[in-house]
Amino acid sequence: MNDGLTRKKFGRVALNGAGIVVFLFAVFPVYWMVATAFKPNDQIFTTRFNPIPSPPSLDHISRVFTKGVAGHSIWQYLLNSAIVAVVTVVIGAVFALLAATAVARFRFRFRTSFLILLLIVQMVPAEALLISLFTMVKRLGMYDQLIGLVVINVGLTLPFSVWMLRTFVAAVPKELEEASWIDGASRFTTFWRVLFPLVAPGLVATSIFSFITTWNEFAYALTLINDQGKYTMPVALQFFVGQRSTDWGGIMAASTLMTIPVLIFFLLVQRRMVSGLVAGAVKG
Repeated sequence: MNDGLTRKKFGRVALNGAGIVVFLFAVFPVYWMVATAFKPNDQIFTTRFNPIPSPPSLDHISRVFTKGVAGHSIWQYLLNSAIVAVVTVVIGAVFALLAATAVARFRFRFRTSFLILLLIVQMVPAEALLISLFTMVKRLGMYDQLIGLVVINVGLTLPFSVWMLRTFVAAVPKELEEASWIDGASRFTTFWRVLFPLVAPGLVATSIFSFITTWNEFAYALTLINDQGKYTMPVALQFFVGQRSTDWGGIMAASTLMTIPVLIFFLLVQRRMVSGLVAGAVKG
């Protein structure tokens, strides 16, 4: 009996220890980024290990706010990123929910082929599609426009969103919808009042994925935008890298500012995200 309790206790301690190690490994780069943003230049380039700035300095953050990047305010780049990310999430969520409902609820020709195609699209590196998508965007007259980035990001995030939401829609008993129809509700009312609330956690989880993916996207934002005033934050960070030197303090300060909106967005929806991921893992 004691041996069994000892093994359970040892296993629990081992799992907790492994979790702490993984957490530290994941959070250390973020901590180092924030710490470097508050370090003076002499502490950034020193060979001594200095995990905590002493004393903290606001020079880099103040310089990023006051001087901006490449002649434009840092708020302009943050606004561009926010516009692209938010519009992508909204449009992608609508199309993903409708497509997932169609795939989960209806049996149509080539349905299985469509699902397999979604997986194949996910396997293709985004950079491999860069030239063809650049040509398409230019022919549609959306080159150097934020709407072009929105269209591309919706296309890049939609396959995963549809595949994940399909699990949530399939987990909702069809009898609930049939009972709603018997009570006289229309298909739209059933969709909005019965199905949508039940798949909302999954929609939040996929929206977070779309938001983070779009917010951090670099290659397409650099290729499809020519006007520096329309650059997103990931592209704006490249201006801190020069031919002869790199402004590490500025990079870390701007990266810290870029991380704050993602953290705020995650904190606002973390409960629904966790419940959505767990539900998606056990249902289907």
